[in-house]
Amino acid sequence: MASTFTHRNLPRLLLQAREAVMAHTRPSLREHALSDQQWRVLRVLGEHGAVETGRVAREAFILGPSLTGVLARMERDDLITRSRDPEDQRRTVVEATAHGMKLVKKLSSSIESHYQWLEQSLGKTKLTQLYGLLDELIALEQPE
Repeated sequence: MASTFTHRNLPRLLLQAREAVMAHTRPSLREHALSDQQWRVLRVLGEHGAVETGRVAREAFILGPSLTGVLARMERDDLITRSRDPEDQRRTVVEATAHGMKLVKKLSSSIESHYQWLEQSLGKTKLTQLYGLLDELIALEQPE
């Protein structure tokens, strides 16, 4: 039976691309006993400092109920601290501890070197185009 699809499976291609990129990162994460989700949280905190939990969930792409468990384990492992937002006591703010920031610094150098390799392999123009196309696709698919 012939396929009724004319286009390639974009969600699958995006997942394959993600897995191909993460294959370089995961061994370093595992060396430091970090899950992919924990790294995404630390990356957000490393980029922005103290962040409200809702923003962490959005930027790290972790659903609220899962984030609660991830943050509890990270707090237990001295990677993050949680506190009430002084301006709005209903909100919780998450911040990386000194230990968490040390891991961000250590891991970011190996991750950045992989991005340098990607840039050399694809060329700066293509990598910039890839980032631009992904940004456009994300914006296009966002509900209004």
